[in-house]
Amino acid sequence: MPRSNLKTALKARDRIAITALRSALAAIENAEAVPVDPPSPGAPKHEVTQNEHFAGSAAGLGAADVERRLLTEADLLSIVEKEVRERSDAAREYERLGRDDLAERLRAEAEVLSRHLKP
Repeated sequence: MPRSNLKTALKARDRIAITALRSALAAIENAEAVPVDPPSPGAPKHEVTQNEHFAGSAAGLGAADVERRLLTEADLLSIVEKEVRERSDAAREYERLGRDDLAERLRAEAEVLSRHLKP
């Protein structure tokens, strides 16, 4: 969805599209992340390195790998809709504050993302 369009925007050097698509992809990646629960008391502790380059990180091959959540098409659309809504709301606020330049940029970003909502 947005990933293939990001490549096109990068080739065209379309800064507004690049910004909007990168932001939407980051929101999608955040939604795919599995929430981290604090360790329960008595749970086994993972080995932690003391190496100056990796201090405090989990040690061992794949020790920090966690499977990502799989999002449905409806989840993806919901995330993009939220991104559009946030930009539209912020544009109205910028306009109210007399910052028409920023409002116009956010409206343009919202338009780029809106194209992904249409079937």
